[in-house]
Amino acid sequence: MSSSTPTAGSALGSLYRPYHRSNSTSSSSSSIENLPPRTLSRVTKEVRELIKNPPEGIRLVVDHETGLPSSLGEIVAEVEGPQGTPYEGKFFRLKLVLGMEFPMSPPRGFFLTKIYHPNVDMTTGAICVNTLKKDWTPDTSFSHVLSVIRCLLIFPFPESSLNDEAGKLFMESYDEYSKRAHLMADVHGRPYSSADEGDEKRRKTDPDVGEDCDSPQRLKSRLGENGSNPLASKSSNNISSSGANSNSKPGKSLGAKKPSSSRMIKKKSLKRL
Repeated sequence: MSSSTPTAGSALGSLYRPYHRSNSTSSSSSSIENLPPRTLSRVTKEVRELIKNPPEGIRLVVDHETGLPSSLGEIVAEVEGPQGTPYEGKFFRLKLVLGMEFPMSPPRGFFLTKIYHPNVDMTTGAICVNTLKKDWTPDTSFSHVLSVIRCLLIFPFPESSLNDEAGKLFMESYDEYSKRAHLMADVHGRPYSSADEGDEKRRKTDPDVGEDCDSPQRLKSRLGENGSNPLASKSSNNISSSGANSNSKPGKSLGAKKPSSSRMIKKKSLKRL
């Protein structure tokens, strides 16, 4: 099992530096298979809503081939660093791990990208936020949780810090804290969204994307309702144009090709002259 960890980490790109966690986290994510159908239905509905209407600065991470999350047991998302913070201009990946008691019990949040923050554990990436603790209710949505976590990047709560060093530095000297957080964001954060990269890969691998112009419907509309043969379209256009200009003056029909019979008549008339 340990040999698969580097492969998964490298798939995220060299700019992502995942935290090292015990197997307890991965084993709890597989419990989604044992959740009741009603809970699975809710999770599926919320995932669709996240894809359709994502909160500001947040995008759900999906498989670039299927366009869906790889697992409903772990809601993986990417957060864009808010403006005016040390995380501005960088993207950070996190996940919500659902347990057997969901939604009666809150999911657990983890940053997958290393980040220097008072409320994020430097070793495991665990996130400490009241929405995932005492403020949790069964009606709390994933969208709300992810929005709160992004707000946490703007307004940390050093009183309940998981990174004591960052919390103390935040209280004593925000400038020093900001420099440290910005440095780590430059090293571990991603300068562009991996979700956009996934969309680009899907456009390259999906044969149907960008081929609508060659669809039968588009082809028929370009050829006309009669559906004429595309191989004969060029010659037929020339013939039709010559027929339309047969009675026009020579100076106005220089670009039209005459039928072969008309050229023979011209040659005979010139010989007579």
